[in-house]
Amino acid sequence: MKIVIIGAVAGGASAAARARRLSEDAEIILLERGPEPSFANCGLPYYVGGKIQSRDKLLVAPAERLRQRYRLDVRTLSEVTQINRDEKTVTVRDLQTGKTYDESYDKLIYATGAAAFKPPIPGIDGERIMSLRDLPDADRLLAQVVMKSDSSQPPRRCVVVGAGFIGIEVVENMIERGIETTLVELSDQILPPWDREMIEPFHSLLSDRGVKLHLSDSAVRFEDDGTELTVHLKSGAVLHADFAVVSIGVRPENTLALEAGLLCGDRGGVVTNEHMQTSDSNIYAVGDVAEVRCSITGDTTQIPLAGPANRQGRIAADHLFGRDSKYRGTQGTAIVGVFGRAAAMTGLSEKVLQRMRRAYEKVYVHPADHAGYYPGATAMSLKLLFDPENGKILGAQAVGTNGVDKRIDVIAMAIQAEMTVYDLEEAELCYAPQFGSAKDPVNMAGFVAAGVLRGDQPVVHAADVLDVATAIPADESVFLLDVRTPSEFSAGHVDGAANYPLEQLREHLHELPRDREIFVYCKVGQRGYMATRLLAQKGFNVKNLSGGYTTYRHVEIPRPVLQ
Repeated sequence: MKIVIIGAVAGGASAAARARRLSEDAEIILLERGPEPSFANCGLPYYVGGKIQSRDKLLVAPAERLRQRYRLDVRTLSEVTQINRDEKTVTVRDLQTGKTYDESYDKLIYATGAAAFKPPIPGIDGERIMSLRDLPDADRLLAQVVMKSDSSQPPRRCVVVGAGFIGIEVVENMIERGIETTLVELSDQILPPWDREMIEPFHSLLSDRGVKLHLSDSAVRFEDDGTELTVHLKSGAVLHADFAVVSIGVRPENTLALEAGLLCGDRGGVVTNEHMQTSDSNIYAVGDVAEVRCSITGDTTQIPLAGPANRQGRIAADHLFGRDSKYRGTQGTAIVGVFGRAAAMTGLSEKVLQRMRRAYEKVYVHPADHAGYYPGATAMSLKLLFDPENGKILGAQAVGTNGVDKRIDVIAMAIQAEMTVYDLEEAELCYAPQFGSAKDPVNMAGFVAAGVLRGDQPVVHAADVLDVATAIPADESVFLLDVRTPSEFSAGHVDGAANYPLEQLREHLHELPRDREIFVYCKVGQRGYMATRLLAQKGFNVKNLSGGYTTYRHVEIPRPVLQ
């Protein structure tokens, strides 16, 4: 069998290596347009920032290693310009010599990935407007970053447009390089895949590190006078910089597929089945260029992540050699770090569930990453989304300093196994005080969610409490009850709330209204839960604020737009 693979990096290189492990006799040709067949594009911001000092460290599988270890025919600087389905050939242009030739195939794997999206903004093609998608991009950006300036020039300045994964990582590394950095984002939050209240603390984190934020804004024009770059924003703001990095998403590199008549989805991804086959059974598509299924909803989706791309390459290779290998779908498990903090997620976000108009419930917990009595414990926030009928887990998000990845990974596996919040209650996870708690944050989320479903602790959410607190005229149907200590209450509380500390609550039951619904809250939800149980047993109509005042503050804080 002769296998031709267009594009390497994650999906293509994984498919090639797997194909060789399955067949020593197959002819495997790997065609890569760039100078390197497989590199760690997730490491590019850290190479530019100097954390990864050697460029060679980014070469996951150098061409010579692929040739020697796997006996692959690796051809770099080889651009495929056409797929000829009837003849089962591809037309290839050697970028070094300019010569063109046709290469036949029995099976073709299409792994061209995705390219940085560049909207038609005036000036966006200027020399000092960067993107960061591959090694040449990284080399170009690094040259700007380390460019020497004479002492008469001001500190070097950078504008980053787009606050997704790459944009945030570029911002962190520019600040670490001592470069004055401004971040522009169209959404009202950074990291748009997350729900806003989970990411709210990161806005202050960035501002504290000197990043200037322009949220709910966008670049409309770039001007370069040869001395400095000027970025004009939709809001009317004008930013001055030495260079800019545009990172506002990627689009599938599907030109060859479209020209060859392969079926593509509405967002441009090449349509595939569970075996990664395209509409042509002799052609497979893997990685960022492929349209796949969401493992939770079954709907089509495109989430450009390295892990799924590697698995898809392996599955394509399996199937073309006759194995019944299937892709389960993508659930969007991801993590990003910035200035020592991390945000991770898996499954569906609340905003996606709302767009789908799908019923859901949610809970928040704010535990420590390990036992509080052991030194170094740090707080995290964990949000769990689940089906209100059967408790099936729909998604989760966590932010914190340590242990965020561990908890989201556990929940990601639970989603794959179609588990429920009741299963999280029973999950047996490793424990020692320096690593976790006897009741792990995952267990705690399960306890709270299962309690909601059982009716043990009816919950109300921060947005509902905020509506009551800001209602004009005042909402007389709801009584806001703060069960924290007086000192906590005086440091900040929900407007209109009455303070009855939990330890004294039993002595003041006669002062609470029985003809009004009571929304009770504490710092993170635990004391509120205890108060809810107490009051419910005494005949009060009561609900606990999930996540307590901590979550409320993240919802209440205005979205910052700093000039």
